[in-house]
Amino acid sequence: MSAIPTTTSALAQPTRSGVPELQNGDRLTRSEFERRYRAMPEATKAELIEGIVFMSSPVRLRRHGKPHMWLSAWLVRYATHTPGLTDYGDNVTARLDQDNEPQPDLSLLLPKRVGGLAEVGDDDYINGAPAWVAEIAASSVSIDLHSKLNAYRRNGVREYVVWRTEEVGLDWLVLREGQYVQLPVDAAGVVRSEQFPGLWLDVPALLRGDFAAVERVLDAGLASPEHAAFMAKLKG
Repeated sequence: MSAIPTTTSALAQPTRSGVPELQNGDRLTRSEFERRYRAMPEATKAELIEGIVFMSSPVRLRRHGKPHMWLSAWLVRYATHTPGLTDYGDNVTARLDQDNEPQPDLSLLLPKRVGGLAEVGDDDYINGAPAWVAEIAASSVSIDLHSKLNAYRRNGVREYVVWRTEEVGLDWLVLREGQYVQLPVDAAGVVRSEQFPGLWLDVPALLRGDFAAVERVLDAGLASPEHAAFMAKLKG
């Protein structure tokens, strides 16, 4: 892979350490991105997608904050009832390749001994592709369904969930022969993860804000034979 040249916005100013600050649109190598990121204020959120820096915008409550909490609560409920599944996170940096270092809203890792591709490095970042990733997106025109989707697809993220809050829609994509396709939804609107058996989501209930119904469907997934078999596999 050819190296992406390092180009910096003319608006960039040096940080206190003398390292140029990150700016939207900078084209950087991953090592240079990390060097500048470390020098930025602690509250900074930035991602490297296809060699381009994307800085976080102000976050709205109903379009991002509350949906993020609902999806987080659903995922934590699943993880805590699935012994052996220990690596999952919220806004954790993932080093996918030399041009991509995103910070997914939510990520879930399979242990390598059961087919996972990623691991947590000594510096506590994710190295490799999580098995499952979710992003809260304002609309279908966001990078989550374009350049970021391509980066996840190319690096082998097997399931990718995008909640389009402004359009009141949710896409649960699964990797098939190098391409993402929609995971089937049953007649009740429930989608079931292939990588994480028992991870069931009542999509209509989530979109209308009925989290109690979301929990009931997840609990049914946690009580399923598929989930029991998955736990046995994790125990090894």
